[in-house]
Amino acid sequence: MAAFDPWDPAFVADPYPAYAELRAKGRVHYFEPTNQWLVPHHADVSALLRDRRLGRTYLHRFSHEEFGRTPPPPEHEPFHTLNDHGMLDLEPPDHTRIRRLVSKAFTPRTVERLKPYVEQLAGELVDRLVAAGGGDLLRDVAEPLPVAVIAEMLGIPEADRGPLRPWSADICGMYELNPSEEAARKAVRASIEFSDYLRELIAERRKEPGDDLISGLIAAHDEDDRLTEQEMISTCVLLLNAGHEATVNATVNGWWALFRNPGQLAALRADHSLVPSAVEELLRYDTPLQLFERWVLDEIEIDGTVVPRGSELALLFGSANHDPAVFTDPEHLDLARRDNPHISFSAGIHYCIGAPLARIELAASMGALLRKAPALKPVAEPKRKPNFVIRGLEGLEVEV
Repeated sequence: MAAFDPWDPAFVADPYPAYAELRAKGRVHYFEPTNQWLVPHHADVSALLRDRRLGRTYLHRFSHEEFGRTPPPPEHEPFHTLNDHGMLDLEPPDHTRIRRLVSKAFTPRTVERLKPYVEQLAGELVDRLVAAGGGDLLRDVAEPLPVAVIAEMLGIPEADRGPLRPWSADICGMYELNPSEEAARKAVRASIEFSDYLRELIAERRKEPGDDLISGLIAAHDEDDRLTEQEMISTCVLLLNAGHEATVNATVNGWWALFRNPGQLAALRADHSLVPSAVEELLRYDTPLQLFERWVLDEIEIDGTVVPRGSELALLFGSANHDPAVFTDPEHLDLARRDNPHISFSAGIHYCIGAPLARIELAASMGALLRKAPALKPVAEPKRKPNFVIRGLEGLEVEV
């Protein structure tokens, strides 16, 4: 277990050797620093994501006290109110009700209709990068593309989009293991500011509806009270955060992986038809979300180890995506890999609703960079963010 240290910069820089040790030592490991059970194998992670004895929350069945857990501090309440009413942290029937409403905006036909807009925007962003002779791939391409797309879907005016990424980053700080009190303060402040902004925007859309997703959620609320206002706010925040956080990190993680594997990058430059499988392989190879948690609602057994009710499982996506029982030569980047059942978008009822859109965005930015910046190369080795759970870079300086 000594190899698994999510606060060690060396581990954060490359957690994959430690995952191999965990897999070799067994199927489940108790990790005292976070009071969690680590699950490193693909088969177990995949099965447990679908196991209804587990949940993203326990509050639909138990109080904190009944579940043997300490309630969060009162001063963190704005964050938990916002987080706990989004469908990612709800279980049926509330999860089912909200997901059914939101999924109407993410049907294959709706997402496919966004493709020209996404490709045009990606092309414009890359054109600017090329005109400048280079820049920060994260700031100039990876970040603005998915933020603009999800904000456009929701109907957030362009002039209001500046704070979205900082709010998201501060809120997502609470998803790290044992977040600091400073991280909690930032998340609380961002939760209040983001909620206040959306409450005002919802009031405006109620007076003057559009054809955006917020107007659609208002109609669902007003029609049959099928969404509370808090559920509307929490859903919008979740879509904004989840709708760009993973895509941003997958883009820069992916390009840094390509730069470190010049043979694979050369093959991709020579054959752009590899883009779809390259997107999947890069999501597997350096997973943007390394860990996803589940509460044990009813006692389970993993390989002879009884995990009692009230425990928390840490499902290690990054480890599962490098499991040699599923992936041939998993430490090798293979952009032509065909059999690629990675779980970067999760599985079960909480499978990422925006996965088709994320794939379009990743393919659009990769395609634009391959066409318009065929000699793209890094200026220096990037600095990795200190976070473990949400894996990304501080930036990626490139020249064309």
